[in-house]
Amino acid sequence: MANPPSNRGAKPQQRNNNAPRGGSNARGGARPVNSAPVKQKKVVEEDSEGEIEMEGVVSAVLAGTMFRVKVASGHEFLAHISGKMRKRFIRLVVGDRVKIEVSPYDMSKARITFRLN
Repeated sequence: MANPPSNRGAKPQQRNNNAPRGGSNARGGARPVNSAPVKQKKVVEEDSEGEIEMEGVVSAVLAGTMFRVKVASGHEFLAHISGKMRKRFIRLVVGDRVKIEVSPYDMSKARITFRLN
């Protein structure tokens, strides 16, 4: 038996530049020209990524650069220092006022982004 011919040296198949790209629309995937994008309302205290910003006071310093932060409403969050504060060696002690970002996915944890005093 003879071996089948190999594809060595063959050029890869070229794509037609005029062909429509991707999408599930039968007309080529692009949205219709006359439709405008829908604008969504933003909540005032939410960040562009969805985090909720609050101000609080450090109530306890825990191991591993973790902190308990108490906000004005009485809630306490388990918070860690953001990367820029860690990079600049910003130290936090009990009683410091801080700005925190609370994740909408886990409302018990937060990130400390700024030391206010």
